[in-house]
Amino acid sequence: MTPTILTTQEKLSHLAFVLMEGCSCSSASASSSAQAIVVEGLGFSSIREATVHDIQLAFKQNQLTSRKLVEFYLKEIERLNPVLKGVLEVNPDALHLADQADHERNAKAPGSLSMLHGVPILVKDNIATRDKLNTTAGSCALLGSVVPRDAGVVTKLREAGAIILGKASLSEWSHYRSNGAPSGWNARNGQGKNPYTMGGPCGSSSGPAISVAANMAAVSLGTETDGSILCPCSCNLVVGIKPTVGLTSRAGVIPISQRQDTVGPICRTVADAVHVLDAIVGIDHNDNATIETSQYIPKGGYAQFLKADGLRGMRLGIVRENPVYHFKNDTIAKQTIEQHFNTLRERGAILVDNLKIANLGEIYSSSYEETALVAEFKICINSYLKELVDSPVRSLADLIAFNKENSELERLDYGQDLFLKAEATNGIGNAEKEALANLAKLTREGFVELMTKNKLDALVTPGNSVSCVLAIGGFPVVIVPAGYDSKEKPFGLCFGGLKGSEPKLIEIAYSFEQATEIRKPPKV
Repeated sequence: MTPTILTTQEKLSHLAFVLMEGCSCSSASASSSAQAIVVEGLGFSSIREATVHDIQLAFKQNQLTSRKLVEFYLKEIERLNPVLKGVLEVNPDALHLADQADHERNAKAPGSLSMLHGVPILVKDNIATRDKLNTTAGSCALLGSVVPRDAGVVTKLREAGAIILGKASLSEWSHYRSNGAPSGWNARNGQGKNPYTMGGPCGSSSGPAISVAANMAAVSLGTETDGSILCPCSCNLVVGIKPTVGLTSRAGVIPISQRQDTVGPICRTVADAVHVLDAIVGIDHNDNATIETSQYIPKGGYAQFLKADGLRGMRLGIVRENPVYHFKNDTIAKQTIEQHFNTLRERGAILVDNLKIANLGEIYSSSYEETALVAEFKICINSYLKELVDSPVRSLADLIAFNKENSELERLDYGQDLFLKAEATNGIGNAEKEALANLAKLTREGFVELMTKNKLDALVTPGNSVSCVLAIGGFPVVIVPAGYDSKEKPFGLCFGGLKGSEPKLIEIAYSFEQATEIRKPPKV
């Protein structure tokens, strides 16, 4: 499915914001404006909460078309997005692409049997698409800029037949402009909201998590440097896979750090996330890291590891130290977590409890990660901006100046301290090299030592506080809905492992999900 490509001026005139002022997320609004598409005989009454497997079965039985599916999601975006603000922009070509997918399916064209064929997907707005959509990281500075090509992962999604439904919102610049900006906020879209609590959605992949949680898309794609997939998935009761760094291409993704950035699926089920992962992994010669990391991709893909008995015989480590285990004072959350640990045991897992990560305190108290990231960000963002075909800004210095000149539009009262710190760096010098060496040492003597010494298949942790431990080493993790705390806020359970351990993590996460079935849709 070939996208239409626009010039800068044409792009600006084709902006497709969803701005239905006055719409409400109330139950009255839901009953009056939500138009569910009924699908008979498939075990679900509407498209809401439909899995990729459900959708493909409905396609096969001629009970659903991609056009009807896209129409449903567009109506849900129109109904919910004015309040939730999970979607930044919808693709004006979405219905055309849906018609094309229906034609290919009816003609039994090659590729039409792909699990993602004809399925609408939202991609985070730092992932480039060479079509009528903008790629801005939520900033007005990049409105109308023209990317040289689709991001590597978008190319693979199109090859799989997926429909790019639009761009999901995010914390502006993936929450790397300022520590003072609210998570889930950006200048183009405002403040995103968690559909369960109507509070903060966490970020930076807030939009993908909000959107799939509230059924504004079938599946979505996010990115993570440190916590940006795990945190919104935990808070919005959805599944996320943060792959081994380099397993999925970062080419065409607005960067923070090539050492830590990764692209992964955010979906309602583990199976859906795995189908997206299968579509986006693999070598991309625009990202050399994918060449070496491709050795981890199993022959036959990842879906083969969706096993209901996947927990049997797995060795799972439990660390009960702060900040990795931070629910000690929340009785309801603590009871829920202990019940889940019992479920893991009942399903045949071997739990190795009360483990210690030797240098956990130093990982969270040191400035090594920040020292490395600010320098890497300047290098990476300048490179990205210079490669754009057309752009009003070409450097980090330009971005800083734009924010000053447009202080109200960009809410400069939130600050741009991270931008300023990054601009003050001058490449990878002695301080940065020392920080990188210390991060490698902390990883080697901490998480890697824990996993290898105890022969663990995964580390199990509640919430997303383990993100830093896994981020600095480029390790994979799958997060699955786990329940609610005493304030009725959702949280997830993380299964993290060594590089390339996605097959085991998928087995573990899928088996846990099937045993617990925690996820319920929000009442919006």
